[in-house]
Amino acid sequence: MESKVELVSDATIGNSQLTTLVDLVLAEAKDQGASAAEAVASVGQGLSVSVRLGEVETVEHNRDKDLGVTVFFGHRSGSASTSDFNESAVRDSVRAACSIAKYMAEDECVGLADADKLAKEIPDLDLYHPWNPGTEQAIGIARQCEDAARRVDTRIENSEGATVSSHESLVVYGNSNGFLGTIPTTRHSLSCSVIAQDAKGMQRDYWYSVARDASELEDAEQLGNKAGQRALRRLGARKLSTRETLVIYEAPVASSLLSHLASALSGTSLYRESSFLLGHLDKRIFSDHVRILEQPHLKKALGSAPFDNEGVATIASDLVTKGVLQHYLLDSYSARKLGLQTTGNAGGLHNVMIEPGDRDLDGLLRQMDTGLLVTELIGFGVNTVTGDYSRGATGFWVDNGEIAYPVEEITVAGNLKNMFQELVAVGNDVDTRGNIRSGSILIGNMTVAGNFNKRA
Repeated sequence: MESKVELVSDATIGNSQLTTLVDLVLAEAKDQGASAAEAVASVGQGLSVSVRLGEVETVEHNRDKDLGVTVFFGHRSGSASTSDFNESAVRDSVRAACSIAKYMAEDECVGLADADKLAKEIPDLDLYHPWNPGTEQAIGIARQCEDAARRVDTRIENSEGATVSSHESLVVYGNSNGFLGTIPTTRHSLSCSVIAQDAKGMQRDYWYSVARDASELEDAEQLGNKAGQRALRRLGARKLSTRETLVIYEAPVASSLLSHLASALSGTSLYRESSFLLGHLDKRIFSDHVRILEQPHLKKALGSAPFDNEGVATIASDLVTKGVLQHYLLDSYSARKLGLQTTGNAGGLHNVMIEPGDRDLDGLLRQMDTGLLVTELIGFGVNTVTGDYSRGATGFWVDNGEIAYPVEEITVAGNLKNMFQELVAVGNDVDTRGNIRSGSILIGNMTVAGNFNKRA
């Protein structure tokens, strides 16, 4: 599929032009004596509009282009980049990369991905749906969304605004092993954040929608209403005394647990011996009912890709089956460092998903009976070397399977190893707004730290 994106120069650059740039890089690298080379050329454009209290705050039109070059001289490598697509600038970038490579120490793990791992066929994953809303249209949608949030209740007294954004990009990657691939993508989003206030104080909450296809964004009125309702329900938040309790992570924050898992399974963390999951391949790391899979070829999904950043074919696979770790998340370099094979994860994850159960969030609340529902996490107190976990949180105390009251200024703490082993259930309320997908997750026996002097 050929995609065209207008650039700052008002020239229109599409697939054929970017392919020509990549070919130029590979030819110049060969002329400079490089044993191998790779290049990635990209162009993009977008619009972002923000409205607050009905007034336009920002209107941003962005256009960008970039060319990245990596050359190899045996086991030495050098990289350079440029945003100038003129032929002389491209050749200069290749020469700069070659110069850098000659000063680098040899590393036997450096090199292109093995040729037999490269994608032979590139499926169309339906990732490109240009929207191109006019500025006035985007402003109108943002206002509609914010107005809906503010109409929810008279206690919605302030707003952090609503934002509409749309972006499209085209990426071409090629290397001297004969691979050349193109990925055109779009990403559109709508978000709203408002503030509710009563005699006891103020509370903020938000909601957002993101999609490849703008027609699949959540309706502006519905999204605004949801943001307003979420802010309103947090009024009257209390503090908790410190206790051990069951914890449910609501779906939008549950994905963070899988993000910590991915960090611990990344090749870089593993070969640097800085992961609490080092040496856990083929061992049980979750409850035996847990299945976690990667599905890179889902149509229109935000994490989908036909190949990774090295041109390696992406494939559907189980990361965890019946609680047992099946493989790490590796690119070619980290795989060689570990004596393993690349898993096609150069550049990140591709729709990692924990298999949902048959209960919705209300069902999980009833299953938990008494405990904490976490709806927002604060801070970054996670140590992937030891697995120690401690994050600020807000949410709701649950009693007899129903939400009793909102809570704030608490900390949830534990160790990821134990948390994974004590994963009790996963809801069917799957949040698909990212490259990690998860329903709400029920964890057993965590420490909730709050007010030491007050019982609640």
